Amino acid sequence: MEFAGNQKVFIFQGDMGAGKTTFIKTICEVLGVSEAVTSPTFAIVNEYNGPGNKIYHFDFYRLKTQTEALDMGAEEYFYSGDYCFIEWPEKIPDMLPLNYIGVNIQALANGSRQISVEKI
Repeated sequence: MEFAGNQKVFIFQGDMGAGKTTFIKTICEVLGVSEAVTSPTFAIVNEYNGPGNKIYHFDFYRLKTQTEALDMGAEEYFYSGDYCFIEWPEKIPDMLPLNYIGVNIQALANGSRQISVEKI
């Protein structure tokens, strides 16, 4: 994850089924996570341990308001210095850090994916 520099907050955008969770699973494997990486759709956040780092995987799809994320202490995670992978960030626009890595995944008609990455 050298391209990210010191940045550890990543937001993942894409339609349902675009492959956000699958991509996050792969990143977690690269970071040395040996446990199963699953979608936190119902839990909202899953915690994984890699060698020397913690990873928090958020799925805000089911949130009705940003207050729900605030109540669970999401901002504390974002500024913890640990990796944070955020799915459905559009549900919490006012809570996102000023700097992050934006990942956009588009499912193409032929079944492949187009991925763009931007440092914000």
